Amino acid sequence: MAPLPTDSAAVPTDSAPPPTDSAARVLPVIEISGSPRERGRQYGEAVRPQLHAALGYYEEAFGRSAGLTWDQVTARAARWLEPVRAYAPHLVEEMEGIADGAGTGLLDVLALNARGEVIYDKSFAEMAGAGPADEEPAEGCTSFAAYGPASGDGHVYAGQNWDWRAGVSDTVVMIRIVQPPKPTLIMQVEAGQIGRQGANSAGIAFNANGLGGRFDDRIGLPQTVVRRTVLDQDNIADALDVLCRTRAHIASNALLTCREGFAIDLETTPAGHGWMYPTDGLLVHGNHYQAGIPAPLAAAGYRPMSSDSLVRVPRAEQGLAALRHSTGPEESRKLIRRAMSDHLGHPESLCTHPDPRRPAVEHWTTLVSSLADLTTGDYHVTAGTPCDRAYQHLPWNLYDGPHGGPEPTGTQP
Repeated sequence: MAPLPTDSAAVPTDSAPPPTDSAARVLPVIEISGSPRERGRQYGEAVRPQLHAALGYYEEAFGRSAGLTWDQVTARAARWLEPVRAYAPHLVEEMEGIADGAGTGLLDVLALNARGEVIYDKSFAEMAGAGPADEEPAEGCTSFAAYGPASGDGHVYAGQNWDWRAGVSDTVVMIRIVQPPKPTLIMQVEAGQIGRQGANSAGIAFNANGLGGRFDDRIGLPQTVVRRTVLDQDNIADALDVLCRTRAHIASNALLTCREGFAIDLETTPAGHGWMYPTDGLLVHGNHYQAGIPAPLAAAGYRPMSSDSLVRVPRAEQGLAALRHSTGPEESRKLIRRAMSDHLGHPESLCTHPDPRRPAVEHWTTLVSSLADLTTGDYHVTAGTPCDRAYQHLPWNLYDGPHGGPEPTGTQP
C-alpha cells in the first residue's frame, strides 16, 4: 500500500494531474441568523459578487444549450414561485432577502435555486433544437456513508464529491444558518441557493446526487427547497418523511446519515421512490439508479445518463474499504480523501476534472469534496478537486446549535 498522503500533499492516484498552485484555496465561510428575510439579506450582501457571477454563467450556459435569454429563463423559473410559497413561505421570504441583499430580482434568485429543474424539465426537452439526444447528464456526485464495521475508528462519516459545472466553482460558499428552534445548518451551496448538501446540529447529514430522466409535466418542488426542508428536521424519521411525502419536480438521489449510526438512501422521482441500506456499514451512491429503475424510464429503454457513474461507485467502495482498518480520525480523513481522489477514467473519474475536448462553458469538475464526522461534529471540505487540495476544517462545530447535546440519543444498548 502506498503511504498515506498528508492533508497538504497531492494524492498519488492513477492518472492524477500534478498539484496546482490552487491547493491553498479555501471556500468562503458565511454565517447568517435572524428572521427569514433578515437571514436572506445577510446572505445576499455577503455573496453579492459570487451571485452575480453565477447569474452571468447560467445566462451563458442556458443561451448555449437552448438559445434562451435570461429573461426567458426567469420566466420559466416563475412557475415554481407559488408552489414554493404554498409549501414553505419562509423560504420565499429568505429568497426575497437574498435578492435585496445582492441587488437583484427574486426571480433571478429563484432561477438559481431551480436551475436543475429548468435544465431537466420535460417541456425544456421538447423545445425546438432540444430532445433526448441532447439531454445533459445528471448533476454528478458520488456520496457515501460509513459507520459500524466500515469505520475502524468507530466514528460515523458522511460525505461526497460534488461534481458540477466548473464555471460556477468560484460561486461556491460554505454557509451556516442559525434558525432556532430549528437545527443549525452547515451546507455547501452555490451563491444564492437556500439548500443543497450539508448537515445539521441534530446530527443528520444529507448528501445528494442527480439521477436524470424525464417524467411528466406536473409541477413539483425544486430540489433546493426539498433538501433544505430535509435538513431543517431534528430527527431522521421526520427527515425521511419529507422525502417520502414531498413531490419533487425532478429525480434526485438522497443519502441520509445520522450520528446514531444509521443511513438510508432514497432514489426519489416524481413517479415513485426506491431505497437502499448500507452493507456492513458502507453505502455509496452515484448518478445511476441502483435500487431499481422507475417504471416510466424502464418502459422507455432506460440507459444511465452518466455512464461514468458505473465506474465511480465501485471505485469509491473499493477505496473506502480501507477505512475499516483506520485507528483514528486523522487516519480516516486521509483514507477517505485518498479514496475520493481516484482517477480511473480521468477526466470523468471519481475525482472529476474538466475535459479539454469540450467547450469551456461545458466543463465539469469536482467543486467540493466534503466529509462530515457525525461523531465529533467536525466538517471538512476541499475547495475543488481533492487530489491536489487539502481539507479545509470549517470554523464551526455541527453540534453548536439546537438538538446538539453532548451525546446522541436513540442509540441501541
